Amino acid sequence: MSIVPKRLSPERSRIAAIEAARDILIQDGPQAVTLKAVAARIGRTHANLLHHFGSAAGLQSALIAHLADSITARIGDVAKQARAGEADPRDVVDLTFDAFAQGGGAMASWMILSGNHDALDPVLSAIHRLVDDLAEDEADQATHIREETLRLVLVAMGDALLGPAMAKALGLPRETARGLAADALVAARAAALKGVG
Repeated sequence: MSIVPKRLSPERSRIAAIEAARDILIQDGPQAVTLKAVAARIGRTHANLLHHFGSAAGLQSALIAHLADSITARIGDVAKQARAGEADPRDVVDLTFDAFAQGGGAMASWMILSGNHDALDPVLSAIHRLVDDLAEDEADQATHIREETLRLVLVAMGDALLGPAMAKALGLPRETARGLAADALVAARAAALKGVG
């Protein structure tokens, strides 16, 4: 349990709550991300969190926005390095798969299944900004970048939800989906560059 100091600015208090919510998400799953659980984790009251987020859904939306922004920023940096030949494309795949495996996939599924589709807007917006940023320097590659992103996100999401069971049922190593995604990313990039050249 991480107790937060008594006196915090409103912004720092929000950040502490979001960080605690992220930890709860990873440890116990999306259904455990409640105002009560987060308040207990940081030594605040339920009313204090209501003041900052309005509801459990508000807290969960803030968590999703925080995760989406921080994860897409890291993926964007590595993707640019990979496109410049300064990083392995597998690093992009691993970051994406890890984001979904470490709570992102479960949270997205839970939001969809609970009918809270609007809560995914920050994720979709962050991915859209990432794709626009990646395509900014390569306007002729924008469609390929969108297609690569779609494939990678859907495969990573599917792997987060069914990967271990599917790999076991098919007698394949657990990392097979990541390898296939990396191969597809490299092949798509090579085909796109060949089409331009």
